[in-house]
Amino acid sequence: MNLNHVNQHRQPEIITSSYGDVNGDGIVDVVYLTGVKSVDPSSPYLQQISLHIQDGATNQVHTIALNEDGNSGYNPTIFLGDYTGDRIPDILVSIDSGGSGAFTFDYVYSFLNNEAKKLFDFDQYNQENQYTVNYLDFFKVSVQSPVTGKSYLLDISDRGAEYLSQIYYQNGKLKQPVTGMADGVSGFYPVDLDRDGVYEIQAYQQISGLYHADAFGYIINTLKWYGHKFTVWQQWFAIYGSSQ
Repeated sequence: MNLNHVNQHRQPEIITSSYGDVNGDGIVDVVYLTGVKSVDPSSPYLQQISLHIQDGATNQVHTIALNEDGNSGYNPTIFLGDYTGDRIPDILVSIDSGGSGAFTFDYVYSFLNNEAKKLFDFDQYNQENQYTVNYLDFFKVSVQSPVTGKSYLLDISDRGAEYLSQIYYQNGKLKQPVTGMADGVSGFYPVDLDRDGVYEIQAYQQISGLYHADAFGYIINTLKWYGHKFTVWQQWFAIYGSSQ
């Protein structure tokens, strides 16, 4: 049986909803996500996830199609909050990709005056926020962020002899050039660090070494709205601790 063919004929269902005045007319609107459930009733996987806003004044429903490469997955959620400072809630949508990558598909939309405007798109963010991960002599790894110009130096001397011997000679010199990897966004959280009622967003991107499970930690970018787009306001590298 072709499950994809079967899913094409299944009807979308409401998955989750939230309430708030997202168009700014003073009347509460209904914001909800629909998706097509798997033919396997035990599977939480959803396809064809779409965003809908029902105008509280007219009951008219506006539908926003999500990216084709980011409209399927698990645990889709909605969070309403003001990200731009106009005191009108915007709409944050996050979907877990599932699988070993554990990426998230994330969007922020404004719906002021019933006009949908995309403020954040995970695809564009991932393209703009990439990192170079290079192993260095003497058990060090350099992580560089071209967007912010910041660099981070990790000491990996505690990784164990078996791991290090794949990469280094006994004198600490690299056997050959080795690079690591950086994921796209895999965590996307609204925060209000300066407690002014306007939300920032913290976006997590995993930094790994020889393979995905060989994780060093996360680059955490705090994104703030600056007039026309989200820009990196603060950046940290959160490093996994070692077991003693």
